[in-house]
Formats: sequence, C-alpha cells, structure tokens
Amino acid sequence: MPTAQDLGDDRPIAMLTAYDAVTAEIADAAGVDVLLVGDSMGNAVLGYDTTLPVTVDEVASRTGAVVRGVDDALVVADMPFLSFGVDESEAIKNCGRMIQEEGADGIKLESGPHTVALTERLTQLGIPVMAHLGLTPQRINQLGGYSRQGTTREAADEIRDLAVAHEDAGAFALVLEHVPANLAAAVTEELSIPTIGIGAGPDCDGQVLVLTDAVGLSDWAPSFSKQFGDVRGEMAAAVEDYVEAVTEGSFPADEHTYVEEDL
Repeated sequence: MPTAQDLGDDRPIAMLTAYDAVTAEIADAAGVDVLLVGDSMGNAVLGYDTTLPVTVDEVASRTGAVVRGVDDALVVADMPFLSFGVDESEAIKNCGRMIQEEGADGIKLESGPHTVALTERLTQLGIPVMAHLGLTPQRINQLGGYSRQGTTREAADEIRDLAVAHEDAGAFALVLEHVPANLAAAVTEELSIPTIGIGAGPDCDGQVLVLTDAVGLSDWAPSFSKQFGDVRGEMAAAVEDYVEAVTEGSFPADEHTYVEEDL
C-alpha cells in the first residue's frame, strides 16, 4: 500500500470518495489512488441536506468499512464538523481514532487559519494531514452557499498564503475546491506537495470527485463534475426487473431452488 509521501510522483492522482467496502473494492481494483471517506456522505448516502450533521462515529464506521475493501489505495478519513477546531486534545483524539482504530492512512481537515497549528501538531504525532482550501462545505452557513471561492485578489492571496502555511505545517497534500483554475494553477506551482482539485481546473496534480456523482448515481451533480456512467439508471432497471419477476412468479425459478429429496 502506498504512503502519503508516494502521491504525485509520476502521474496525475485519481481520487474518489467512498463510503462502504463494496464501492471501495471496485474503485481500488480500477486503480484509484486515494479514497476519501468524505463527510459528503451526509448528502450522498445518509439523506442529510448538508454535511453538517455527519458525526465522528459515522465517519469512523465507514472509514473502517472502506479500509476493509482496499488493497492498494490510500484511505483518508474526512474529519466532520466540530470534530476539530474546538479543543486540541479532542481533535487529536478524533483524528487519531481514524488511524489507530479504523486503519486510515491519513485524515483531511477543512482548513483555515485555525488549522495550521493543529496540522503541525498532528503530523508531529504521526497523523498524516490532507489540507482543504477554497470552498469548505462545513462553513456553508457562513459562506451563504456553495459559491466559487478565491475570486477576488484578497481572497486569492489568502488561499495562497494558507496553502503555503499548511505545507510548512506538514500537510502531505492539499484539496482545492471550486476556485478559479488560474488560482489553482498558481498554488500548484508554488507548492511542493501535490494539489488535488475539484472544480479547480486541469492544472492540479490530481482530481477528486464524489463517487455518486462520478458514476451517475446522484440525481443531480454540480456543474464542475462529470458523470462517467449511469449507475442510477442501471440500478433502477435492475430493481424494476426484480419486482416484475417476483410479482409475476418467475423468480425464484427451478435453478434458484433447492429441494431435499428425503423430506
């Protein structure tokens, strides 16, 4: 299994979210480099309207499931809202749990000025940290929506400065979400650690998408995403066929049935 230090050595990094062992196994076999157990599970699979209700226990449970489904991919646990940034010792405990108990290879923090010192402390303790700048959905109530970030000179300079600060603090990679492509390119050029973009243009060192968007399981996907399949349509058709087979009596058929002759 690769380590955080192996990322970005020779080719663009392919990263996807994953929330269970089955999809993790499929993504791993397909050659995905990094699986992020994202707090996007809130919107994608848990039925919440935002990521804010996602708990540490939910991330931990699904991180363990993803770890059990992979052989090669790096697994990164996304730390949910208020699991860090309030009390340092509690944040260390929550992050350490993902490594020690669930087997993750690293954790991701939605980053800001308040996470620089925490990133340094976590890396000192042996917990690899992936930083995340630009659109940070845990601040949705403060941002007022999922709008593009870093669109003014002042905001772009803040993102660049925070990117450098988190690299200096020991982050092994940086997610840049929903920022102008030229800003992402400039940050990528400035950093020695890999950048992974989502809605940040083609010049990052890698790309990440939410799995349900990428495979076409979502009923909606953001404009910067792409659906590479129609899993939702395939599943709907399969379930409809199953219901029809049961209701008309063609399933189970003889080949699906065992009879004990001595009974």
